[in-house]
Amino acid sequence: MDSPAAVIATLAVSALVCAGLLTLTVTRIAPAVRLAGVEVEPARVDIPQVSLGSLPVTEGVGASIAGADQGPERLIPASLPPVTAGNDRVIVETVPGRPEPAPTIIAGRPPVEAIPRPARIEALAAAARALADPAAVAALRPAPRPESEAPAVEEASIELAAAAVSPLATQISPRPALRPAGLDTTPTESFVARAPAASEEITLAAAPAQEPIIALPGFDRSANACSRRLAREIPRRPGSAPDGSDFIATLQNASGTTRDAAIAREILRGNVPAFLRDLAPVTFNGVLPNGRTAQITICVTPDYLAVGDDRDFVRVPLGLSAAAQIAEQFNMMRPTTRMVDAIYAQADVRLSPSPMTPGAQMSSTNYFLQHNATVQGQLGNAGGRLGMLVSGHKKDLVLTNRLSSAPGRVAIYGWHRPGGNPIQPLSTVHGAEYADYSHGIRLVSRTAFVNGQAVDLQDLLMDGTYAGLLNTDGPIGRPAIQIASR
Repeated sequence: MDSPAAVIATLAVSALVCAGLLTLTVTRIAPAVRLAGVEVEPARVDIPQVSLGSLPVTEGVGASIAGADQGPERLIPASLPPVTAGNDRVIVETVPGRPEPAPTIIAGRPPVEAIPRPARIEALAAAARALADPAAVAALRPAPRPESEAPAVEEASIELAAAAVSPLATQISPRPALRPAGLDTTPTESFVARAPAASEEITLAAAPAQEPIIALPGFDRSANACSRRLAREIPRRPGSAPDGSDFIATLQNASGTTRDAAIAREILRGNVPAFLRDLAPVTFNGVLPNGRTAQITICVTPDYLAVGDDRDFVRVPLGLSAAAQIAEQFNMMRPTTRMVDAIYAQADVRLSPSPMTPGAQMSSTNYFLQHNATVQGQLGNAGGRLGMLVSGHKKDLVLTNRLSSAPGRVAIYGWHRPGGNPIQPLSTVHGAEYADYSHGIRLVSRTAFVNGQAVDLQDLLMDGTYAGLLNTDGPIGRPAIQIASR
């Protein structure tokens, strides 16, 4: 009989041999058999829907200025107070243990009906047109005096002492004659002012009667929740910053990412018109998937991103990378297609699209300047004032789920015709760095308001309960937001 040591040694060797055979089978033989006769399907990974109640609320990027108004504290959507139903809505009670209804996905673009402009905007437009009309200006001048009533002027006869002997004598003396010493200066009856007789007709020059001209004050939105504090991340404009036209003139020979980088540097140091910092409110009212009603207010720049000051600024189209960098630094984001529709419907001034001749020159700096001048002319004719919410004159770079399946592309949409239909449907045909004269960068604050409560807009767009009011294809996934923020 073998000794115990020999038995233990035999068992140890057997265990090593078995382990080696098992390793060989797993790493060599089994994969070869599968590859030879079996088609392996790639694994599918499903990304679960994460409740926003567990997501942290991120504040704006950049260092906060000590002592500055930091704006309202933002809540997460899950912590919002209960919403009361409207008079024509029915609340669907939530049963404990039963999940709320799935998000309502709305396909396509809802029709946009252009609401009438406020009466005060129409009055401003009418007054501006009256001041710019040459006929109206000419009517303000006094009528000329009729020739029949022009007073006759007696020609004074002046005798020249040396008229007969001097060849330089003229009909009018260059010097006044001295008054004779014995001249009687006592006023006679002919020099006394008298009142006109009752029978005399007197014609006075007067301007024709017209409607009073309305004063054209500046436009101020400081009274609403979308105040300058939401644009506090935009640096103060340096005193040495150039005007918009002067700065763009330095980029006449630049294009593409080189031009974008130069514009982004200038804007990020604060060379932005002051009126763009007064954000305008745009409101959405609707029914949530759980049957409750809600009102969401977003805060948007009143016009497209521009470089310069209030007197001289140029709207600047940008590629996706530069636009995303600016939005991120300013604690803002780009709108969705539904937001663009709502901005147009609620705008104070709606301008008609003004396309230019298509071609390679569409991306040139000169085209940027020409189209900017055209828009300024349209705005003046419409009675627009700095700070009014203006729409219809550019296409928007937008945020959409389509970016997740179109890497390296930019999404554009808008350029609404009168009546609300856009020239440009949602498109990702262009590369991410493409920009032409028709594009504009509308910025939207990351702080939105749900029934008066401040909430992070990015959280709302990812939330299945609220996203349907703000986006046509429901919640926007984090990948699309990350792509759009690069």
